[in-house]
Amino acid sequence: MRKARSTAASSEATLTASDIARLANVGRAAVSNWRRRYADFPAPAGGTPASPSFDAGEITDWLRRHGRLHQAGTAHWAWRHIESHQPASQISDVLGIAGALLLVRADRAGQGSNQAAPGSNDLPTPGQLVDHLRTLDPGLATLIDDVLPRQWTPQLATLLHTVDELGSEQGAEAAFEHLHHRYVTSAHSLSGLAGTPDAVADVMLTLAGSGAHVFDFASGTGSILRMAADRALRDGTAIRCYAQEINPQYAMITLLRLWFVHLRARQARHDAEPPVVHIGDSLLADGLPDLRAEVVVANFPFGVHDWGHDRLAYDPRWTYGLPPRTEPELAWVQHAMAHLSPSGTAVVLMPPAAASRPAGRRVRAELIRHGALRAVVALPAGMMPPAGIGLHIWVLAQPDPHRPHAGELLMVDATTASADRPPNEIVGSAWDSYRSDQYTELPGVHRALPVIDLLDDQVDLTPQRHLPQGNALAISPAQVLAGIADFGKLLDRLKRTLPAVQEAPEAPLREAPQADIADLIRSGSITVHRAVSRSRSTAAAASTAVLTVADVLSGGPATGSTARTAADGSGPEVLPGDVLIPAIGHTISARVATADQVGAEIGPGIQLLRVDTTRFDPWFVAGVISRTDNLRVAGRASSTANGALRIDVRRLTIPVLPLHQQQAYGQAFRQLAEFRNTLEQAAAAGAALAREVGDNLVVGTLGIASPSSARPA
Repeated sequence: MRKARSTAASSEATLTASDIARLANVGRAAVSNWRRRYADFPAPAGGTPASPSFDAGEITDWLRRHGRLHQAGTAHWAWRHIESHQPASQISDVLGIAGALLLVRADRAGQGSNQAAPGSNDLPTPGQLVDHLRTLDPGLATLIDDVLPRQWTPQLATLLHTVDELGSEQGAEAAFEHLHHRYVTSAHSLSGLAGTPDAVADVMLTLAGSGAHVFDFASGTGSILRMAADRALRDGTAIRCYAQEINPQYAMITLLRLWFVHLRARQARHDAEPPVVHIGDSLLADGLPDLRAEVVVANFPFGVHDWGHDRLAYDPRWTYGLPPRTEPELAWVQHAMAHLSPSGTAVVLMPPAAASRPAGRRVRAELIRHGALRAVVALPAGMMPPAGIGLHIWVLAQPDPHRPHAGELLMVDATTASADRPPNEIVGSAWDSYRSDQYTELPGVHRALPVIDLLDDQVDLTPQRHLPQGNALAISPAQVLAGIADFGKLLDRLKRTLPAVQEAPEAPLREAPQADIADLIRSGSITVHRAVSRSRSTAAAASTAVLTVADVLSGGPATGSTARTAADGSGPEVLPGDVLIPAIGHTISARVATADQVGAEIGPGIQLLRVDTTRFDPWFVAGVISRTDNLRVAGRASSTANGALRIDVRRLTIPVLPLHQQQAYGQAFRQLAEFRNTLEQAAAAGAALAREVGDNLVVGTLGIASPSSARPA
């Protein structure tokens, strides 16, 4: 007998005005316009007068009749059908139903069955879907059975047909991962879910290593475990994943994601056992008390003070001391240790405050005194949205005096990461070196500290406190001295870039007549171009390089990018002699396009002036437009908080001179632009040089030169 069904999937789909705007790829104001202008626009089906909702089917038909239905891809429509279910719990249930259908399709495909192939119109009944799942995993079948209706509603059938089509386009597993990604990225506002980003999971698993059994006791939707299973499959090793999650819907999604990987492992003839997922509070109701895993990983919730302190006062897991009521993270840490095999590694994500809070210092001291805590890693800020702070990773192992560096704790500051050296590379090399017999410290980045140095009154385990950055020299003393010489050459070049000028009692520009840019535009002598608007479609789009405002000001090549679908036209491309002007600024900064910029597309916030070069010198036009007093006539009040102005070049005038005189002035303006760029380079190089000289003086690799050896002024 199947359990009572949720009514989650039985309600008819409705759309808000914002939903309709997204379907039509227009602004919300356009929807309000349509309601006023068109008598056949569907009447509200619910909501309030201020925030009405509309029947999804009626709206879709109306948009199609009026040619306003945006032609989005299958992936877009699949998510839109899922997202139309509210509240958030219904979205989770419907995502699970979609995943169950895709999993059954994948299993049948793996068995060589053509019955009800992905993309066909033949949906299994709810009973058939559960029966097939039961042959794979009775627990998963029960979870899905709890949220299934007795029969498919038209709304749910439409959703499943679309999901089926997406599975035929992308593959069943890729389709579900796409829908899961959409779910997680929208879940901050829907259900409070904060998944573990791949970059963080990658660092954690790099530290955890491999093992036959992997356990995540706060799995969320299974991102860390899925990455671990996928890695093992690529490496040709067999692992079994175990999870516990307090939220039944997240547990269902975790199990589905792990089963997709397990199906791939079965098809590759790997001898892996199916995943195991328990539902419940890991601290209060441990679902796997006897499990001892080689790898334990977790991103558990922080700051949950009602974690069971009074009920668990005599729990045997507190080997390193009863965690204070205000230190739930130290309870999770010891829970991880309790499930760790003698040779295993536990890796947990921690709030940075847990490294130094006074209430937890006794438990921290016991962890490091017994050698259970092996490493603390500081991650860069922003790796774990929505948290803007840099979190920590703690690496734990069962005490073993025979391990390399058993009496030392590894401190790693991965906030020093860059595009050339990402966090996983920094952490991986530090951890490999630490576990070897020949550890090599990298000053300012990682260091193995004797435990005795940490056992003070604070037991502060914050990596940055023990890794002073002053000792981490980016360049050698010889490079600093070479930099000083290069800086002198840069200053010499700076002086040479200034144009040769003199006092001029009479100058052509002073008495020259003025021509309105607007008139020159109407005559065709000058044309103005701006960036084109891009489609907001989620369909596949090609990336196009575009010039940014920063590129215009620096004279460098295009560093920006934008997505262009097949429906989008190409934007204006830069030609030799084009004048580029940022549309917002405190000054007018017109620049003639450099050779590196020719052929690029202009991005938002840039105006492009194209002049008739038989009548105008581009550098002359750029120079006279950039004069300071033009702000008075070209600038309109801006809505920006910093008081910048919106520059409208059509309001300007330029002097009218013969072309040969324009070219003489243009050469001077060109030199001034080069002077400004060189000046900015000198300022940046000088600041870096001052810092490098100061750092080398502090650590003693540079000394003060005697007056006799000092360089002449």
